[in-house]
Amino acid sequence: MIEKNSPIKISISSGKGGVGKTSITVNLALALSERGLRTLVVDGDMGLANVDVLLRLDPAATVRDVMDRGKDPLEAVVFLTPHFAVLPASSGVPEMAALGADEHERLGTLLRHMGRRFDYLLLDTAAGLGPSVLWLNTFAQYRVIVVSPDPTSVTDAYALIKVLSKDYGCDRFCLVMNSVGSEEEGLQIFENLAQVAARFLQVNLIHLGSIPHDKAVIRAVRSQQFILKQSPGSVAGLALRSIAARLEKMAKTMD
Repeated sequence: MIEKNSPIKISISSGKGGVGKTSITVNLALALSERGLRTLVVDGDMGLANVDVLLRLDPAATVRDVMDRGKDPLEAVVFLTPHFAVLPASSGVPEMAALGADEHERLGTLLRHMGRRFDYLLLDTAAGLGPSVLWLNTFAQYRVIVVSPDPTSVTDAYALIKVLSKDYGCDRFCLVMNSVGSEEEGLQIFENLAQVAARFLQVNLIHLGSIPHDKAVIRAVRSQQFILKQSPGSVAGLALRSIAARLEKMAKTMD
């Protein structure tokens, strides 16, 4: 069970970069915050920050300043609205991309402390199988994997699920199929992955939903805007709101 005053912690990962993971994360956070839920996005790509770039932020401090320089954690948090905040990461700092066990323990303590102020923590991890990606996935209560129709994305997503299940005992994953041609295509990719995962890994995959390929997404990313604000009625925007609602429902019913 979730401890009192403890937020719902959701990691959002992808085996491959360039599948829209960070864009999905910030828009889901906005959707959750609009539902009255206090939401903190943690940029988990510790050495190559993405969230501040995507949202056109100019943070005064980052998680590095908090961990290494004793900065007040609240000074590093950027509030976009009263219910939506971001904890930025550092950029171009190789040592932050390779944190060890002690640093991860300190980061966990920091996130648990900060998390008391929020209902949800969305942990936007780096792509791939790096140490911080794996640690953030084990720190989270729920693991969301973003997959695109690109065969390398599907293969790398399976590899990430395999490592987390076999080496870390994770047995439940939620999948979001991004930039698909149709709902049917997204469901087919999911079912293929779910069948293989069930047979060889004995894990449970949950289909959170599919986000159609939509030019509104490209426009929003290039203009550093939220899809949900710039094109709220777009097919991608509607799909993101639906996924956010499923996330909230899942968190309420699966613990």
